Amino acid sequence: MYIILGILIFGILIATHELGHFTVAKLFKVKVSEFAIGMGPAIIKKQKGETLYAWRAVPIGGYCAMEEDEESDDPRAFTNQVWWKRMLILIAGAAMNFIFGFIVLMFLVPGSASFSAPVLSGFEAGCPYEGEQGLMVGDEFYEIDGHRIYFTSNISFFLNRSEDTRYDLILLRNGEKLELKDFDLSPVEYELDGQTVTKIGIYMGGAEETGFGTVLSRAWDASKDFTRLVWLGLSDLLTGAVGLKELSGPVGIVEIINDVGESAATTTGAMMGIAYLAAFIAINLAVMNMLPIPALDGGRVLFLLVTAAYEGLTRRRLNPKYEGYVHTAGFVLLLGLMAIVMLNDIYKLFK
Repeated sequence: MYIILGILIFGILIATHELGHFTVAKLFKVKVSEFAIGMGPAIIKKQKGETLYAWRAVPIGGYCAMEEDEESDDPRAFTNQVWWKRMLILIAGAAMNFIFGFIVLMFLVPGSASFSAPVLSGFEAGCPYEGEQGLMVGDEFYEIDGHRIYFTSNISFFLNRSEDTRYDLILLRNGEKLELKDFDLSPVEYELDGQTVTKIGIYMGGAEETGFGTVLSRAWDASKDFTRLVWLGLSDLLTGAVGLKELSGPVGIVEIINDVGESAATTTGAMMGIAYLAAFIAINLAVMNMLPIPALDGGRVLFLLVTAAYEGLTRRRLNPKYEGYVHTAGFVLLLGLMAIVMLNDIYKLFK
């Protein structure tokens, strides 16, 4: 059931992406010949005006078919629109994915401990970091080494990303910022129930505010946090901190969704965990799709801006075949990367 749900989530996210393109295209009166949810043969289809609306058999993906022939004489064709209209149509897909993730987070924030405020609530007995010159109950972590802290989970994440145990901290104490430079947060040994335990020895969990404004604020912070995680992941990939083996495509993500569902103690917990992943994937897709890589919407936007600047300066039209060559090459490379990631996911499943 969870595997099927994971597949449906991908279908919904891709359909949502295409709905973004479709909505803005219609807003600008751009000709759309077909809007389809799903792929493959049509189960239900209806022609309404110039647009064919179709529900297709395979519940994965969808598409918004616009007139994109560079030689088209139709003034309502996508390629005959001014550059800023084309840019907004291209951006709309990623924007819709981001909005989808944000809305899901709004429903998750009120009942999830994952979005708890990073407020210090107590110390282990004998903790050396307690005191006016260090940490105090009620302090809220604001930054660690320049990284904004939105939730309690961010603290352990950024502490564990560094091999050093000294950090530049910014705390909020009594409504004012307090800066602790090069502050040591090394794990300390504590005797608990006759056993020696090594940990920092601080406890988090302040009183949670309620209300619609708080929900909006937390959902927005979570959206920014997810966006940052995507950029950090890309940075780790480019610097070699992680390799291609750590990447996961649709197969690996569906497996993760299945694991989250099966490991949950209750059906409600499973649904919340899967919804959390769906929000992260939606925002991940939004960020990745806007990267300036050929064949992606971000690459098309980049070429659109370059073309507009070139034509504005030279008063000559840039031959569109060059952009076509670049996007084709980018598409082939992306397909190759997707194949590698998918094979790696399948290998990990069997392993």
